[in-house]
Amino acid sequence: MTIAPTATGPHVLRRMNATAVLDALRSADGMIARVSALVATTRLSRPAVSRALAALADAGVVEFLVTEESGVGRPAQRARFRAECGHVAGIDIGPHKLLVTVADLAGTVCAERRVATPPGATGPQVAGLLRTTLTAVAADAGVEPTALWAVTVGTPGVVDAERGEVVLAPSIPGWAGLPLLAELRDWLRCSVLIDNDVNLAVAAERWRGRAEDNLLYVHWGERIGSGSLIDGKPYRGASSAAGELGFVDLATPLDDEPPPLVEGLGPFERLVGARAILELAAERCTGPQHEAIRSGGDVAVLFEAAANGDEQAVAVVRTVARRFARGLATHLLAFDPGCVVVGGGVSGAGEVLFAAVRTELAQMLLVPVELRTSELREHGVVLGAIRVALDTAEHRLVGML
Repeated sequence: MTIAPTATGPHVLRRMNATAVLDALRSADGMIARVSALVATTRLSRPAVSRALAALADAGVVEFLVTEESGVGRPAQRARFRAECGHVAGIDIGPHKLLVTVADLAGTVCAERRVATPPGATGPQVAGLLRTTLTAVAADAGVEPTALWAVTVGTPGVVDAERGEVVLAPSIPGWAGLPLLAELRDWLRCSVLIDNDVNLAVAAERWRGRAEDNLLYVHWGERIGSGSLIDGKPYRGASSAAGELGFVDLATPLDDEPPPLVEGLGPFERLVGARAILELAAERCTGPQHEAIRSGGDVAVLFEAAANGDEQAVAVVRTVARRFARGLATHLLAFDPGCVVVGGGVSGAGEVLFAAVRTELAQMLLVPVELRTSELREHGVVLGAIRVALDTAEHRLVGML
């Protein structure tokens, strides 16, 4: 076997040093760093750090700030990573909404827009709305869309991330197989990636949340899906279809034919998704005081009533908790993650729901599991998209050195 020679030489060492200094500056989270602190953090010599900072300044990604300090001696030289020198976009696509954000190279969101998709929107219509919204958000952030360094799109369904293809998307007609990435790349002239929305939410938990090495993340809204971390690595499955919790069937009698999909929703989503919760609440909360629950169109109204002690609302929440726990237990008994994080719209219900879920789970599992709600809530997917876009933009940063 022939082994390709490894690049060596002073230029390689200079790039490695510059990358180490850049990483140290970025980890300072926007703070201005002293050269002496960079020397201590990187364990490079002061001349090596100074040369690296000069190269980074020439590339436009670092700026120097000289500040006067009290006492005798030369002013201290400090440096700052210019996160504003580039921008990335993170996009969260759903059957009913589109959330588009633009962030700087530190991951700070500069602009964001959430728009509703028209009822029954097809794949091409969603793609057109994406382009219009991204143009508007980029303008809000003060950049041209074509100036973006990288873009990541999160979508429901089965996604082959390596090929950049949506294989199956039951909730958006005409979305699977759409040449979205090719069209976006032709327009934006930058790296554009696409991934399953729940996988991106897992990436966000690792970045901004409190992720464990073994973790099951469950996105609970109208649709229900999950993503897994096993020994710190995301698990996608042989066909990139792991985690489709929404298609677990708990309701059909064992000897009956499974029901067909309805509006792209799986059996578990029709049993305990946000829309199903509303329908159950409308059916069982019958008193005149429950009109807001029956007509509000928002599950938060139900959970607020339950938190205030309304008996019928409490009974509905207990039913929802029991159903959700039973479906979740199928994952937990096979996977044993130790920690479950729930995000999505229903995660906002709070302890009135999740205390009941924990009680139900305790009767179904052989070992205890930690269950908590995501601190990122409905922004999990788009933050994960930003994180992946930043990882892609890293290659451009390194190439500038």
